[in-house]
Amino acid sequence: MSMQATPTRDKTGLRELEAADRAYVLHPSTQLKAHAQGLSGGPEIITGGKGSVIRDARGREFLDGFAGLYCVNIGYGRTEMAEAISRQAYELAYYHSYAGHSNEPLIELSERLIHMAPSGMSRVYYGLSGSDANETQIKLVWYYNNILGRGSKKKIISRHRAYHGSGVMTGSLTGLPVFHQAFDLPMPQIKHTLTPHYYRRDREDMSEPEFSQYCANELERMILEEGPDTIAAFIGEPVLGTGGIVPPPEGYWEAIQAVLRRYDILLIADEVITGFGRLGVPFGCERYGIEPDLITLAKGLTSAYAPLSAVLVGDRVWHVLEEGADRLGALGHGWTYSGHPLGTAAALANLDIIQRENLIEKAHDTGAYLLSGLKEALRDSPIVGEVRGEGMLAAVEFARDPSSRLPFAPKHKVGVKVYEACRDRGVLARAMPHGDILGFAPPFVLSRAEADRIVETTADSVAVVAHDLHKSGIMSEG
Repeated sequence: MSMQATPTRDKTGLRELEAADRAYVLHPSTQLKAHAQGLSGGPEIITGGKGSVIRDARGREFLDGFAGLYCVNIGYGRTEMAEAISRQAYELAYYHSYAGHSNEPLIELSERLIHMAPSGMSRVYYGLSGSDANETQIKLVWYYNNILGRGSKKKIISRHRAYHGSGVMTGSLTGLPVFHQAFDLPMPQIKHTLTPHYYRRDREDMSEPEFSQYCANELERMILEEGPDTIAAFIGEPVLGTGGIVPPPEGYWEAIQAVLRRYDILLIADEVITGFGRLGVPFGCERYGIEPDLITLAKGLTSAYAPLSAVLVGDRVWHVLEEGADRLGALGHGWTYSGHPLGTAAALANLDIIQRENLIEKAHDTGAYLLSGLKEALRDSPIVGEVRGEGMLAAVEFARDPSSRLPFAPKHKVGVKVYEACRDRGVLARAMPHGDILGFAPPFVLSRAEADRIVETTADSVAVVAHDLHKSGIMSEG
């Protein structure tokens, strides 16, 4: 796919730029020493993109099978997004939203979000990322219970392998050890219950509904052990994202919600990844019959053309917050950039594109085509345990013995090897941080021809890695 040329540096200039990056930039999710010493092959400097394709400073093009980080849903190079942000910058680049101040795109977006969201939502609070939005959720949950005089009802239950952010409290909500390691996390107010991953169940004889009920029973057991009067909320992604792209087993959300209602526990739906069409429907809550009290949004809200997140506050919570205002006064929570005009203008333009081009329907159709292709192409692979997905999300999980679901030893880094093989062939996926899992979350504008390329490249890469594993004797390890 052609894209507007970006001036490239000569080899000397590029080396200088790479050296400056290694000398001055602290990168997230990066082996710091290896990067600083130039041992990891980085940095990878991205200079442009169009549609589902990005280009680096060396002029190489890659099919981005992960939409950045699940977020460039409308694709790269959308000039209308740049124009919308520019127009707003010329008119009003910034003003705060404290003490009742507002601006036109903030008001318009808020009305639009409430009307398109699952029923029962009442107000919108803005931030810049899913992490800060979930920090807001925690504070609102605590504030809500303090207004109601329930000072002990403060614990929040998340799930192992969940991802809800990288802050102190949101990093605690996240159920991935790498986000806790050496950070003194998780905080004691956060508890973690079972990952609803049917493929990794302990008992082979469980059906999906039985496994879902087992997860709900384990949640209830935790609530009773901790004390129902201490549990304030449960937070969950409709489809587990960074923990492995895991759709819920049959009946899971129905069973979980029954437990939450029994003990008057708020439900936070983290739709940072799934919101605005990633599952082929506007929101994951609609796909799985989730009736949340609070919703977290980010990524697809602007397709990452500008930082913006949103907390949707449901009627149940809003009425309590409103009633508490007479006693507590102004809400003592805020970010400088809440409701930033450039972010809200970008969100409006993004939602216009999604609606005008029927991108949610396209995500549904192309996502199903991609998943079907992956399942067919990898059906007989000796190292593929499961191919799963929903909408424009898919994952391939590798196993040393697929028939018994026996995983590879982590030291072999099988998922990383397949990722690298795909990347060498010009397709970007993601080696997920838990287990040997290769993830896909392409832009919604992905064509069927591009989906075919992802499938073919993945199948070729898996075959190469499987051959190397067999040759090295890893497949026959005891």
